[in-house]
Amino acid sequence: MRKVHISSARSGDVLGKPIWSANGTILLGVGVKLSDRYIELLKSYGIDYLYLEDQFTSDIIPENIIRDETRKKAVETVYKTMVDLTKAPQMKSKASNPMMGQTFDKIFSEIMIDIASRKDMLISLSNLHLKEGYLFHHSVNVAILAGILGVAKGYNRTRLMELGVGALLFDVGMTVFPDELWQKSTDFTNEQKERIKNHTEEGYNLLRKQFDISLVSAHCALQHHERFDGTGYPRGLKGKEIHEFAQIVAIADVFDALTSPRSYRHAYSQSEAIEFLYANGNQWFDIELIRIFCSHIALYPIASTVLLNTGQVGVVASINPLASNRPVIRIIQEPDGSAVRSAYEVDLSQQINLTIQKTL
Repeated sequence: MRKVHISSARSGDVLGKPIWSANGTILLGVGVKLSDRYIELLKSYGIDYLYLEDQFTSDIIPENIIRDETRKKAVETVYKTMVDLTKAPQMKSKASNPMMGQTFDKIFSEIMIDIASRKDMLISLSNLHLKEGYLFHHSVNVAILAGILGVAKGYNRTRLMELGVGALLFDVGMTVFPDELWQKSTDFTNEQKERIKNHTEEGYNLLRKQFDISLVSAHCALQHHERFDGTGYPRGLKGKEIHEFAQIVAIADVFDALTSPRSYRHAYSQSEAIEFLYANGNQWFDIELIRIFCSHIALYPIASTVLLNTGQVGVVASINPLASNRPVIRIIQEPDGSAVRSAYEVDLSQQINLTIQKTL
């Protein structure tokens, strides 16, 4: 299969990966044949990329970083927790919700089991979801990314679980705001941005009341908008004053936000997001954490469609973990725009004259 922009999708194309709804259920499953109506609906839902079956790439299958069943359960749990808190404001005043920590500890344990079963630690988040579900899927993605960085840092199980629970719930403070702020179709106004800043302290105050959630996990909610140079909020902390867990969650938060489509901007490629992180090294984020994080990112994920400097179009067929920026590309279109009669592969690690110009 290959990943294509929705503008390239045509009636009759077949989905290679599912489209997820806000609450973690599958809206359109693998094997669904697209119609013009489906395509227009997906566009209106904020989907800008699709994985499609393709005659030249039928054997190229991007590996999910976690299983669909694990993602479904995790997103459902985040969704239910946040929606319940939104609909029942009185819960915020309770001293403790006795099941919250236990529930999220179990969810993150399952995420880590899936991550541990992978052959490599190269990150490629290939899930597609509706814009209304961004907050819930984003929380799960941040937890996955944070977990991988925690493993790379050599954290023991206790520290990994504290980090993971904090990452799953880092945006729980958003539940104090009405739905229209969660699901805005435009960027925030300056007034809304100032109001939204309160979500860090609201989230911290909610989590610190839970007897089975550690204070360290709660600080992921409080400090994930602090910045290494002291320009963040709510307290303007800098450098080592910011807990390392919160710094990890902040990096994961920004990376996933950049690589996710939003209704008011396109999704950035993983390579573009990495450039952004490095550009903010020791300004927004600790440069050493960025280096560790980015060493586990697949610059050009499997099934990505790319344009080479020769004018050829191809699909990433495989990645060399030792040179993830020089993958094997299956050529499907020649420089003159004609489709190949038979697809063939070029290994960029062996052909230094070939370079990827951009992801399509």
